[in-house]
Amino acid sequence: MIAAGQVPSLINAAVAPVAGKTIVLFSANAISLLLFRGELMRKLTGRGMRVIALAPDFDPPGRERIRALGAEPLDITLERTGLSPLQDLRDLVRLVRLLRSLAPDAVIGYFIKPVIYGSLAAKIAGVPRRFGLIAGLGYVFTATGKRDAWSRKALRFGVSNLYRLALSLCDRVFFLNQDDRDLFLSAGLVGSDKAVLLASEGVDLDRFSPAPPVTAPIRFLVIARLLREKGLVEFAEAARIVRERYPEVEFQLVGGADPKPGSLSPELVESWVREGVLEWRGEVADVRAAIATCSVYVLPSYREGKPMSTQEAMAMARPIITTDVPGCRDTVEEGVNGFLVPVRDSSALAQAMIRFIEEPALIPAMGAQSRRIAERKFDVAAINRTIAAAMDLDRWAPAR
Repeated sequence: MIAAGQVPSLINAAVAPVAGKTIVLFSANAISLLLFRGELMRKLTGRGMRVIALAPDFDPPGRERIRALGAEPLDITLERTGLSPLQDLRDLVRLVRLLRSLAPDAVIGYFIKPVIYGSLAAKIAGVPRRFGLIAGLGYVFTATGKRDAWSRKALRFGVSNLYRLALSLCDRVFFLNQDDRDLFLSAGLVGSDKAVLLASEGVDLDRFSPAPPVTAPIRFLVIARLLREKGLVEFAEAARIVRERYPEVEFQLVGGADPKPGSLSPELVESWVREGVLEWRGEVADVRAAIATCSVYVLPSYREGKPMSTQEAMAMARPIITTDVPGCRDTVEEGVNGFLVPVRDSSALAQAMIRFIEEPALIPAMGAQSRRIAERKFDVAAINRTIAAAMDLDRWAPAR
């Protein structure tokens, strides 16, 4: 986290508090604050609250975008994927010191370490209100299709116990799908009185507006970090199958490398590019252009909280192919706005793609249905109202 001697300078560098309460949003990834919490930060600052965003990897443009929302970016040095108990203990102590200096009225953590250590540190530091958001279960809880090694089982056991302790300290815990909520409830990791189910994290329907359908050439797109559990190997295998019959069809991957366990090497992805299987565009700051130039959005993930990329593609009127697994299945009404396929089944994925190739009229028809579903279920304004109500914001930070 932050070295003890750094805390005063960071506090002095922060802008003066605004009238009202102070809330800290704690993430393990800076870009996620903008992609997933941007509208929430705008809503909170609009209520006259001082919002402080903690993350380990801000860059200058990201800091400016946070400030443009009325919030304050504050750098920390959390290891998002590290497994060192000693380092995690140091991080916890430093976070306690930081929170005591900031004296916020509430902390919201998301991703595994921010939820766990943010809740523990907030309790120790005397922060009166604590919230967690389980945006997905991640590598630790995602089935690989193989027998788990003892080290993975031990990691899951340890994380489960830390979750149980940390979530017992939270006022509310938000979940993005029923499966994750049920798993945590059945395992005794959270009480039913605290668990709040959200329809999603929410999409800005004005920013992600419908784009004209693309049918020439037909292009399948996946947006994901280079993680095996995102189903990228299956996407490449399905692309090979399809291109044997329809060589003119295009496949595109957007996303950067990731240090997490289970990550794919850039060299492997580059080998797919050399083979002519797909095009890899790497990480992009704004995914809208990629979505606008695709025909069908694909996410063959092994498990998700509620995939934001799929919701954004739906908002832009794109049909969806995804897996019949927790989180993913909540974005598709089978045969209405797309198709669900079995997880880790490249052949079934290829066949779903071929449906769109052989029946291109499905692309605009199902895309229009995707937009309607997004308007009904995934409007970020409605989601933020649900979060505000669950946090009881109107009682401790009246709306203006």
